Amino acid sequence: MPKRKSRTLRIGSGAGFAGDRLEPAVILAERGGLQYLGLECLAERTIALAQLRKLKEPAEGYDVLLARRMELLLPVIKRRGVRLITNMGAANPVAAAELIVEIAKRRKLDIKVAAVTGDDVLKMMKPTDRLLETGEPLSAYKWLVSANAYLGVDALLPALATGADVIITGRVADPSLFLAPAAYEYGWQPDDLDRMARGTVMGHLLECAGQITGGYCADPGKKDIPDFAHIGFPYADIDSDGNCVIGKPAATGGAINLVTAKEQLLYEVTDPRAYVTPDITADFTTVQLKQAGANRVAVSGATGKPRSPTLKVSIGYHAGYVGEGEISYAGANALKRAQLAGEVVQARLKGAFKEMRIDYIGSTSLHGKAYDEAARPYEVRLRVAARAATRDKAALVGEEVEALWTNGPGGGGGARKYVHEQVGVISGLIARDKIRTAVTVREWRHEKETV
Repeated sequence: MPKRKSRTLRIGSGAGFAGDRLEPAVILAERGGLQYLGLECLAERTIALAQLRKLKEPAEGYDVLLARRMELLLPVIKRRGVRLITNMGAANPVAAAELIVEIAKRRKLDIKVAAVTGDDVLKMMKPTDRLLETGEPLSAYKWLVSANAYLGVDALLPALATGADVIITGRVADPSLFLAPAAYEYGWQPDDLDRMARGTVMGHLLECAGQITGGYCADPGKKDIPDFAHIGFPYADIDSDGNCVIGKPAATGGAINLVTAKEQLLYEVTDPRAYVTPDITADFTTVQLKQAGANRVAVSGATGKPRSPTLKVSIGYHAGYVGEGEISYAGANALKRAQLAGEVVQARLKGAFKEMRIDYIGSTSLHGKAYDEAARPYEVRLRVAARAATRDKAALVGEEVEALWTNGPGGGGGARKYVHEQVGVISGLIARDKIRTAVTVREWRHEKETV
């Protein structure tokens, strides 16, 4: 493992979820002065859906935007000397690596890709394993689609050591994608608790990309974000002690300040004293944030406790089909007409479904009640949804909603209907020592013509 000679290492974040914008990552790779670019694209449900695609077509199962992202990024990272690390391999990292090589070959770019596998633990799970959410045994769920353990830095270090231009993985903990390059470059060991904790904080701040530059923060008149349509994505300048400064490329929109940093620091954190990852149990209450200039926030002070002997497992199961129907009502008395329509659908489908939900979008859909009873919305969209074991039965919901056009209250319009195959997600634990990871290398070198 190398010991970095320079004082800081710059790691960027080019995606915070599978459907994130493409252009900011290219700008960051081109103009950000990075050594590493991370793309975090794998939510719990995302990997379960990827496993479904792989079941139907064994050569599939990687991120659906992989080809588009690589077409844009490979020429840039090769030109700028940036190493790319991403979990876009989803359910099939090796196939993803082979696709990347094919793209590079077509563009005549020398490439080396390292695929990390070992997170797929479906065959290791037992019916008696208890679920974290409910305490139920796993046997309560009959049709399991996937089970993927959250890997950490120790799975990524061998891939980094190959010198690959691109490291592509399946399920890896989000902060670990960014912690791993720092641990690799600075030679941090698993028992270097405070440095690993600080690197984890850095990774957590970067993992959602544009959220720390103003995305998911803006609130007009209260939290204004400049040039919001063109927010840049962030990078971290991290030193050998794990402290960092978060910044973004010049001439990009958005803002990095104490508000955006604090909101991201606390995002999806249930216990700030014990933020558990595969690499560390970090104490976020010891973190210090300081504005260090325009669009720059200095981060220091995290502390850590030893990592857990178990790893979290994200388990996907087939949850049947959801049928939906929507229709809009507008004008005077819109809410009452929508409510009458909802009652009509409920009566016509009485007894057909165990689970049915009726929402009045624009009035009660988010909170379940109207907090301003005096307010009467001028337009309301009725949404009815129900879960069923078969696609045909789920389709009944949309059919009844669509029928409201001529068999419902006056003024209904814009009816639409859908049926979606559903994947549910539950969580379990697996002993760390059961996991066996591997690195598969794929590469291509352009043979230059000689005269």
